[in-house]
Amino acid sequence: MVTARSRAWDIAARVCDPEVPVLTIEDLGILRDVRERDDGVVVTITPTYSGCPAMDTIRQDLALAFSAEGYDRVEVDLVLAPAWTTDWMSDAGKRKLTEYGIAPPTGRAAARGPVRLQLGVKCPRCGSLNTREVTRFGSTSCKALYECRACLEPFDFFKVH
Repeated sequence: MVTARSRAWDIAARVCDPEVPVLTIEDLGILRDVRERDDGVVVTITPTYSGCPAMDTIRQDLALAFSAEGYDRVEVDLVLAPAWTTDWMSDAGKRKLTEYGIAPPTGRAAARGPVRLQLGVKCPRCGSLNTREVTRFGSTSCKALYECRACLEPFDFFKVH
């Protein structure tokens, strides 16, 4: 039996991230909650960082997805606390990033204590660790641009945070 909440969650979970369209907002870990109400649905999302420009598009895409399924009223709440972390990304999402040519985040975000250093980023194309950071910011602020010295291909790395 499909409950209203699971149906509503499934609708929201199918919405893709506009910056990395192979990921859903569920894969990315920004989908926090979906609640049905008598007059519609409330979806709670957390941006990957405050000021993320994709949030407006995600809001619109959620409204369109629910409207297509017969929901008249869609409220999207943006919550900043707790702050999003790459720890919330699903394993399936990380695999999708690799298949898409983006190196997924490795390790876990440090909650407190010493900051871990990234010793190497594996090329998503050939698997080599012989890579170098070209620039700290790639196609979006949450990614860095890397170059593989083995296959000579550039690639984005989804930064751990």
